[in-house]
Order: sequence, then structure tokens, then C-alpha cells
Amino acid sequence: MDVKIYFVEDEQDLSEIIRKYLEKEGFSVRVFLNGEDAMKHVGDNVDLWILDIMLPGEYSGYDLIKEIKEKNPNAAVIFASARDHELDKIQGLELGSDDYIAKPYSPRELILRIKAILKRTKKSSPTIYQYEDYEINIEKRIITHHGRSIDLTNKEFELLFYFLENKHRPLERDQILKHVWGDDYFGSDRVVDDLLRRLRKKMPELKVETIYGYGYRLL
Repeated sequence: MDVKIYFVEDEQDLSEIIRKYLEKEGFSVRVFLNGEDAMKHVGDNVDLWILDIMLPGEYSGYDLIKEIKEKNPNAAVIFASARDHELDKIQGLELGSDDYIAKPYSPRELILRIKAILKRTKKSSPTIYQYEDYEINIEKRIITHHGRSIDLTNKEFELLFYFLENKHRPLERDQILKHVWGDDYFGSDRVVDDLLRRLRKKMPELKVETIYGYGYRLL
């Protein structure tokens, strides 16, 4: 599963360094240099936010987390602040942050904290998905539709689960290919289209949007 991270930090040099480290780890990262720009995206489907508490302009990290937790309560949040004060930590936790890191911090420390949070949130993710009239048991790999069982091949199920885990996110064909077939597959990416065609036939209520020249998105 691709992990999407939004990083709000007004120190441009620091934000660029951290962005490069996070992308090297395979995370998808978007940087905001102020609270105003970040506030426009608090409703986005994001796995984790890294928020500097003190930001220039109207909105602080505290303002942002309040809106994030209202619009996307499942998003994890790490607070960062140059002020290593107990009050900052307490207020952040009260507002729903998952962790707090004092500046200056090393990129490696931040990455370890991110991975620990994602590991916890992954464990708490649901094993039963409800999509339209389909009930999908991830653990048992059982799909039912109005009481009728739907049999999927292993790759069909992997594709379905990948869409569910990334609902509303555009997925490139190469991303899907790598996830379902692995890094050592060297065939045509058209196998993605063929697999999706078979999945749509078995599950016609799946709303998969084709993004021409790019890939697909589950709506």
C-alpha cells in the first residue's frame, strides 16, 4: 500500500531535506510551507500529517489538527516543535496527535516514528470492508453479495484489496503492476487491464474510474 504523507513546515530547507528522505523510503509526500495552504487540504485522504506547531500566518498546527480530525479522523498526526515543552505535548495529545517530536530532529528518527505509527494503525485497520452491497472479509478472503459467495483468483483479490486500501486515490498502471505481480515481472502492463476486466465482470458494482494515459481509481 502506498503511504501518503502531508508535511507542514515553514522552514523551506528543512522541508526539502525531510521530503527527500521520506520519498527515499517510498512514501508519497506533499509539503506545505504555511497553515493557509495546508488548511485547504485537511479533507484529503491522507495517511499521516507531520505538523509544525508554530507556523506563519493565521493558522497554527493546533488549528490544523482540529480540522483534520473532524474531516479525516483516521489520519495519523505527528506534531513537531522547537519548543520542547510538556504543555505542547499534552495539548497535542488532547487534540488527537499520535506522536510528538522536538526540533531539531534527525530524519532517521522521524522515519522510525512514522513507521511505528503506521504499524499500529495498520493493525487496527478493519478486516471487513463494506463496499456497495459487497461484504469483503480480508482475513478470510471471502466476498459475499446478497448472501451469494463470489470466487476470486488470488491476483483478482489482491487487485481488489489494493483498490479498497487506496479508495479515491489515482493509481498508476505501474504501481498496480508492481503491487500485484511484484518487482520481478517484466511483461506488458496490459495484464492490469485484463485483470481489472475480469474483476469488473465478477463484481459489476465496483466503481472503478479509468484515468486515460495514467491508470485507475476506485470511487
